[in-house]
Amino acid sequence: MQTNYFAFGSNMASHRLLQRLPMARFLAIAQLKQHRLSFRKNDAGESGKCDVEFTGNSADIVIGVIYQVSDEDQIILDQYEGLGWDYDSKQVEVTTHSEETLSAFTYTALNIDTSMTPYHWYKEHVLRGAIEHGFPAEYIRFIEHFESKPDPDQQRSERELCIYL
Repeated sequence: MQTNYFAFGSNMASHRLLQRLPMARFLAIAQLKQHRLSFRKNDAGESGKCDVEFTGNSADIVIGVIYQVSDEDQIILDQYEGLGWDYDSKQVEVTTHSEETLSAFTYTALNIDTSMTPYHWYKEHVLRGAIEHGFPAEYIRFIEHFESKPDPDQQRSERELCIYL
């Protein structure tokens, strides 16, 4: 059975997601209303990862990518995302550019620290996904605006970005 997954962070980049879930299929670009993108998920005290923060403000939106994944793929993705300790899963209603409303699952951070900063390579995954899927220029600038920092593990950084070569 297929289900919709709303990717808003590094998994928007098809190179990254398809490395994890080769059978996932792009469905649409969509918006999650009344939420704001942040890098406030605390990744073991090292760096910040993406989160969708509920604001209740109708002016706030998170743009993301809907992928169709199998039930088996969702279990694999749950493991990558650290379901239960790093992220929780929740059902959301998103709106496509054609104004179609879709139900999808997504992840919300459990360990939040607003002082976290993402590594350059992680932010690069998010930016590449936004650019790949033709997000509006102002949203791309919004992502670019987030501060990031070098990863002290240069080999990890190289490993993460080599998928784009």
